[in-house]
Amino acid sequence: MRLGRLGPPGAERPVLLTDDQVLDLGGFTADIDAAFWRSDGPARVREAHAAGLLPVLDGAADLRVGPPIARPSAVVCIGMNYAAHAAESGSEPPELPIMFLKTPNTVVGPYDDVAVPRGSVRTDWEVELGVVIGRRASYLDSPAQSLDHVAGFVLANDLSERDFQMTVSGGQWSKGKCAPGFNPTGPWLVTPDEVDHGALGLRSWVNGEPRQDSSTADMVFGVEHLVHHLSQYLALEPGDLLLTGTPEGVALSGRFPYLVAGDVVEVEIDGLGRQHVQMSTA
Repeated sequence: MRLGRLGPPGAERPVLLTDDQVLDLGGFTADIDAAFWRSDGPARVREAHAAGLLPVLDGAADLRVGPPIARPSAVVCIGMNYAAHAAESGSEPPELPIMFLKTPNTVVGPYDDVAVPRGSVRTDWEVELGVVIGRRASYLDSPAQSLDHVAGFVLANDLSERDFQMTVSGGQWSKGKCAPGFNPTGPWLVTPDEVDHGALGLRSWVNGEPRQDSSTADMVFGVEHLVHHLSQYLALEPGDLLLTGTPEGVALSGRFPYLVAGDVVEVEIDGLGRQHVQMSTA
């Protein structure tokens, strides 16, 4: 099942995307949010679709594509979760997951413009697999329980300002992660039954030139491990977004220039769609 949200910022309408139609969920649920996941929204959508109760959304092709989830209560991120990316960052692969946070207001649509922060000289791209939480995950007993708490998977770009992240960070990364728009998400969410999250190709381009090309199979810590591990330290709530790290091929490696206004960043994950974001001036 592919779920999305269409419309202007703050007024997106939830939709179900089939192979040839965009079906309106607006009369069925207010949004793709915590309440939707808590009420077993996907099962109810399947039943409504099978019964022919979901109308086609007229004019869908003309609407802005928003992030496929409403603003989450938390965006939890994992750093250096691909060995080659850790190496290009000058580090060994971590022995335990490295966690940091992005503010929820960084989540924007997959085609929205994003401003290079004022004073930035090292704005970077990071294609990542995003995990949307469907059930509260707290003190899970084992990684085998993790997928029972996952609502679906999304494409995300963990945009980062490296000077803010490392030079003026005070030892934390989030200053470089939380500029407005620094988390383009979508275009859609795919439920776990329709995607093999452990073997997805993920790629990025800047101005049409290839940058990253890897697979989620190369993650140091897989999705099941991450959800279980994090649940020992915090409660993941329905609708929360977990970003699982990026592979090698970012500007931090020294092989590519950092982003400036006018640059176009594209990221893609098999089955989860492709983004096209133009950088602008703050």
